[in-house]
Amino acid sequence: MHVKYRTALLLLTSLCLSACDEAPRFTHAEPGEALSGGTATVNKADQNAFSMPSANLSPARRLDFSVGNSFFRNPWVIAPTTTTARDGLGPLFNTNACQNCHIKDGRGHPPGPDAKSSVSMLVRLSIPASDKDAEYLLRHGVVAEPTYGNQLQDMAVPGVRPEGKIRVSYSYQTITLADGTSVELRKPTLQISNLGYGDFHHGTQFSARVAPPMIGLGLLEAIPEAAILANADPDDSNGDGISGRPNQVWDRTQQRSVLGRFGWKAGQPSLNQQNADAFANDMGLTSSLIAQDNCTQAQPDCLNAANGGAPEVSDNILSTVLFYTRNLGVPARRDINEPDVLRGKNLFYSAGCQSCHTPTFTTAADAAEPELANQTIRPYSDLLLHDMGEGLADNRSEFQANGREWRTPPLWGIGLTERVNGHTQFLHDGRARNLLEAILWHGGEAEAAKQYVLNLNAVERKALLAFLNSL
Repeated sequence: MHVKYRTALLLLTSLCLSACDEAPRFTHAEPGEALSGGTATVNKADQNAFSMPSANLSPARRLDFSVGNSFFRNPWVIAPTTTTARDGLGPLFNTNACQNCHIKDGRGHPPGPDAKSSVSMLVRLSIPASDKDAEYLLRHGVVAEPTYGNQLQDMAVPGVRPEGKIRVSYSYQTITLADGTSVELRKPTLQISNLGYGDFHHGTQFSARVAPPMIGLGLLEAIPEAAILANADPDDSNGDGISGRPNQVWDRTQQRSVLGRFGWKAGQPSLNQQNADAFANDMGLTSSLIAQDNCTQAQPDCLNAANGGAPEVSDNILSTVLFYTRNLGVPARRDINEPDVLRGKNLFYSAGCQSCHTPTFTTAADAAEPELANQTIRPYSDLLLHDMGEGLADNRSEFQANGREWRTPPLWGIGLTERVNGHTQFLHDGRARNLLEAILWHGGEAEAAKQYVLNLNAVERKALLAFLNSL
């Protein structure tokens, strides 16, 4: 290791360790701490824990939730068909239903070696921008790959060629912790074959993304913008090594740049636009918000295929899906007064993890849905962009996010991932096979926190993981 870098790293680690004396000491749970979503919190911890409506929805509103759930869960079909409310799938697509990616409204995973498709993981595409692209980038965030667009679709309707086949291979490295424990990390390499429309542009940038959990999205949307911006420190003016900054993205409804909140790089401003974008790119379905399909001029069979009308997703359906995605409740915390969980919480704070994974916000009084208003919520995210180091970099920018930056993902519900989804694969591309691996991939602004964890003993690591699994 370079001497200068080692000296800086030791300084960061010592600062983190010295901060332990000033960190909050938690001897019991805080009032209301179990209610991660305020009064909307769901008291369920089984395999359906991520699929429940906000607990404070009235019976009539739960019926609206169920209608939205049907359009989220049930498959769309190829046009033309008598099922006119659900036709228009494709011509190019990644899946035929939202639930296929967000499995049980939870977390996706990378494809296994024998998978027929990459459902629940997608690949974003772009090419480097030039100076003349500034106005285009303001509205679109990236310059799409000219033949394949901004996302690779590995499925297609009959008569149309899929764009390619997506697979992931891994290389492995071993990290030795301070107490001698060895942890194996896997680094993914994306493999795209069977290209249907010729070679990629020579400068194509790729970014693999697994589907994130759907819980609590309406509550995140209801956080006041000022509360998010209050945590931004793009120039690290306080010198703590954390320089979170907001992404500014194009809002199609308002026709202006606004704060980004959703997606792995905070590339979407609202749930409605996030949903419309998923309909368009994941399923090839148009809406009044995104009226064009995902075919490019290099794909004539796609351009000439039958469609389900204009738009294929009606405003009414888009609205019902919006209501559903806004009101998927957050499960309650578990074991909040257990000694290991409390000790792990202290270690979480001592490491400085709360600097990015902000524990608490209060939602706005004028939230889009009354059930989401004035709620004290505990997402453990600041919704800001952070430099996570070269190890996690996808080297692909998105609006103002650069190739090393990612939005802090919320941690609420993370301890139920295995129960709901049957796996514990974390991070944007699912490379981490458990929470400890996810922590050890942290770098950049999180390097000091990672070094703190590297120096924990086995008992302390167990406590930290107990805390995370209680979320």
